[in-house]
Amino acid sequence: MEDYKKESLTLKGAVALGTGVMIGAGIFALLGQVAELSGTWFPYIFIVGAIISGFSAYSYIKVSNTYPSSGGIAMILMKAYGKTTITGAASVLMALSMVINESLVARTFGSYTLQLFNVDDNALWEPALGVALLIFAFIINISGNKVIGKTSQFMAVIKIAGIIVFAIGGLWAAHFALADLLPVTSDTTNYSAASYIGAIALSILAYKGFTTITNSGGEITKPRKNVGRSIVISLLICTVVYFLVAIAVNSSLSIPEIVNAKDYSLAEAAKPAFGNYGLYFTVGIAIIATISGVIASIFAVSRMTAMLTDMKLIPHNHFGMSGGIQKHMLVYIVVIAITLTIFFDLSRIASIGAIFYLVMDMIVHWGVFKHLRRDVNANGIILISALLLDLVVLAAFLWIKASSDIFVVIVSAIGIILVFAGEKWFLHWKENEED
Repeated sequence: MEDYKKESLTLKGAVALGTGVMIGAGIFALLGQVAELSGTWFPYIFIVGAIISGFSAYSYIKVSNTYPSSGGIAMILMKAYGKTTITGAASVLMALSMVINESLVARTFGSYTLQLFNVDDNALWEPALGVALLIFAFIINISGNKVIGKTSQFMAVIKIAGIIVFAIGGLWAAHFALADLLPVTSDTTNYSAASYIGAIALSILAYKGFTTITNSGGEITKPRKNVGRSIVISLLICTVVYFLVAIAVNSSLSIPEIVNAKDYSLAEAAKPAFGNYGLYFTVGIAIIATISGVIASIFAVSRMTAMLTDMKLIPHNHFGMSGGIQKHMLVYIVVIAITLTIFFDLSRIASIGAIFYLVMDMIVHWGVFKHLRRDVNANGIILISALLLDLVVLAAFLWIKASSDIFVVIVSAIGIILVFAGEKWFLHWKENEED
């Protein structure tokens, strides 16, 4: 994959980039998890998640409009906080949330692929297939094959078209009527307000891919206008597609059925609607979505971490490996993703990713409000609203996980502490070395 060039990405290209990253693997991996926490309201949870993501996008859009750069989130943090522990730690949290997303997608690839076979031991084969996908994506990335770019675009079109066909076909097969838009009230009594907010936290993960557009700000034509436009258009497209898919699944399966098959809910929903052919079609789209998503994500994270190394915000060691920094980062990223894929299930991976992302997002909003609000002509009320929305969602999500799976909270807390402590030590050591 070639380096990006200034003004090489059109508005349509940027929208395709954003939707290609967001649509696909996220909806396959997260729909069942969201339904588990919110019942028949889960299609609307994705709309709420989109609204909150829209508030979040405001900070990124305002800074990118004023300072268009390929530095993306790291650039925003550097502008707000300078070369500090907060900048480095928040950037690392973003990178880690992307790596966590790769392991989430890898496990999703395993769970959907297994629907084609009669396998008893899913606990073994699901992570095994996920690890195989990560190794395959690493080989593709390390090879530097120039065909990857075009192939990724082609696969993005196929998966988006396939998901839309699934949604429309599912609604038709279920004899959908407007009355079906209303949630079944009898299914809403067993969910607390905290549970609904926790579902929103997971749904936000399905939209966080808009930050990919921010990271390509320097390559988009007329970036001061088109970065914001492409983010808004991408979010709107994704919201419509997610809602249609969720309604289609809700029309085909009961909530207990969705929860029982939460790791492969779209494949399960295809069975009553289309039979085995629908199952094969849905699994095929899932495989395409997960493969293309992991390949693109690994490249994006390796690019971001290589940039952080160049900015001297994170340490780097060759460990005797040949090649450039980005290739070394590919190795580190894939090793971390493989470890997560082996030891964590889909629910825990998604939860840790959501916590890391929300913490990073709050740091960005506060930095823009405190240090850049006047420079980028941003509305302080919107910035604080975005910050408070993230805080409420994160607090509720942590409350749910503390009650149901304290291990996730402990791992996330330890991870965040280690990132901040490690970043503080590294910058202090680097400063002493330069002196």
